[in-house]
Amino acid sequence: MMIPRISSIKALPDCRLFASFDDGKRLIYDVKTDLNLPGYCALVDIPGLFDQVQLDKSRTCVYWNDEIDLPSDTIYEYGQEMSRVERSCSQCPPLK
Repeated sequence: MMIPRISSIKALPDCRLFASFDDGKRLIYDVKTDLNLPGYCALVDIPGLFDQVQLDKSRTCVYWNDEIDLPSDTIYEYGQEMSRVERSCSQCPPLK
């Protein structure tokens, strides 16, 4: 299986990420499930850090700093498809 590539990433309220993938999949990933991992608590302890999520050059990982990152395959596998999440999410780009 090829590693899924993220075409865009956006931080949402309540420690969630909105990710669009090259294959058209659009997912919401709840980062709260990862806050017990080493270093991840900084995402809620440091004001504004979560909103600074970035996509790496390979588009196979998102990161916040040198210590906190999340691989695209984790988001792809465990994220919820838009059809299963409230579609009225005002923070998410519209569905096409």
